[in-house]
Amino acid sequence: MVMLRIFFFITAALTLFLSGNLTCAVAQNRSEIRLVLQITVDGLRADLLNRYETGFGKSGFLYLTKNGTYYTNALYQHANTETIVGHTTLATGTFPSEHGMVGNVWYDREAGELSYNIEDVRHPLLPTREDVTKGEQRGEQVDPAQKLSRTQGRSPAVILAPTFSDGLAAYYGGRSKIFGVSGKDRSAVSMAGQTGKSFWFSTDNGDFITSTYYYKAYPDWVREWNRQRKGEKFAGTMWELSADPSTYLLAAQDDRPYEADLRGYGRVFPHRFGDVDDKLLNTQLLVSPVGDRLLLDFSKALVVNEQLGQDKIPDYLSISFSSVDAVNHFFGPSSLENEEVVRRLDATLADLFAFINNTVGLKHTLIVFSSDHGMADMPEYMTELGFPAGRLDPDEIVNKANAAGKRLGIDEVVRFFFRPYLYLDEDKIASAKLDPVVVKEAIANTLTDTDGIALAVPSSSLQSQRGGPLMESVRRNYHLSRSGDIYIIQEPYWFLFEKGPVANMHGSPWRYDTHVPIIFSGPGIDAQTVNRLVHPVDVAPTIAAFLGMTPPASSRGVPLVEVLQ
Repeated sequence: MVMLRIFFFITAALTLFLSGNLTCAVAQNRSEIRLVLQITVDGLRADLLNRYETGFGKSGFLYLTKNGTYYTNALYQHANTETIVGHTTLATGTFPSEHGMVGNVWYDREAGELSYNIEDVRHPLLPTREDVTKGEQRGEQVDPAQKLSRTQGRSPAVILAPTFSDGLAAYYGGRSKIFGVSGKDRSAVSMAGQTGKSFWFSTDNGDFITSTYYYKAYPDWVREWNRQRKGEKFAGTMWELSADPSTYLLAAQDDRPYEADLRGYGRVFPHRFGDVDDKLLNTQLLVSPVGDRLLLDFSKALVVNEQLGQDKIPDYLSISFSSVDAVNHFFGPSSLENEEVVRRLDATLADLFAFINNTVGLKHTLIVFSSDHGMADMPEYMTELGFPAGRLDPDEIVNKANAAGKRLGIDEVVRFFFRPYLYLDEDKIASAKLDPVVVKEAIANTLTDTDGIALAVPSSSLQSQRGGPLMESVRRNYHLSRSGDIYIIQEPYWFLFEKGPVANMHGSPWRYDTHVPIIFSGPGIDAQTVNRLVHPVDVAPTIAAFLGMTPPASSRGVPLVEVLQ
């Protein structure tokens, strides 16, 4: 008994000693952080890091995977894997059911029309050139979501949950500098939250722009960067392969008839950028490694001129690279273009890390790396491999839903359909004196029996806790005032749209769209690969825990223990 008591005493003392050292180590690592650098690669499916690894250098992706805590099994838990949904989930640590960003576009019931996610008529864009001031746009909008925007104004006002960056601003009494930059407006705005500032690439004129929510006038350094018109220097040049074709895994997949040709951009290498006066020039730049390089160049100017990471109060910079996603939409993730843009992003990341090391110091930087969603291979590609897949015509879905409504005595019951939500006409249902639940379930049953549709989920079914993983992912995506009446889930590798301006799409709850990488790198963080199941909602609370802060107010994730040990 005496020996046993001595053993317990020594064990307890050792535990207290080790925990005390651990606490001291965590506190020391926390005090060293001057910059939180959150990198999000739009559309980077997790397995692409393995697929193209032999083409990477040592200082880009491999710097993260070999020196940081690398989570290989991270899955989004919501159904609609689109850009605004994923970015806001990373930023807030909660689901779209709470942060409210249920899709890139949703139906504004009050206005009676579709709404682009971050549009805000109260905060118009700040013009960077005289021609924009006059309301003339040089560029042509290709993004299907932005085409539906009713105003050029942008702000984070519709985001319903606080972000990590909002918490950082509160914790340090407003002394932290907070910025979000991206090739897309919705990516920059969502990560900067309500309290930060945002800039994004304009396909109208090639400038980095913002809105009156953030500034009354552009800082001088932004004016100077835009004055140089760096994107125009690529006009008439070529996007070419950076290495010998024999070194590429997908060298044979350069010319596929189902890829999209961006009006002269072509389906094969080299891709020629348009002339200066070509309205699609800046879109072509974004659909290439040049978009990411321009973003890096602007980010460097931001770090230097805003003096990020130069004192003991941690600053925050979110950089969301958009070119991988843009290339995927036109060429697909199993294209030679995808392999090349990921390779070139690897070099861009190496440049970024070297720059941060020289200006802030990597020993003073917490790097957080992830993606907002994955990407499906195109149905045509999968059918070539022998997998049954196809494209669903939105008009046919609406016609089938209306036919089901007519059988109940309602003409034209569908008010709007924009993937993945079907919105019904409540007034017509009420006039027919029918139970809305019965109508929704009847239409959902009809659509579920359609080839290419795995499940149509009426909103009435989401009130109960019954259902499997698919139902739960739809439930996490449901917001009462923004989500539609019926959520449509396509079969694997089926698309909810016909081939149009873009050839490829994401947005499903299937693993190719939900599987993303998560990597943390910084002082005191072990180099390790973790294969256990984790989720992107865990990212924001982990950053907060690393800095000793309370998680974002609506956070549903849990801190990742491997980062904090």
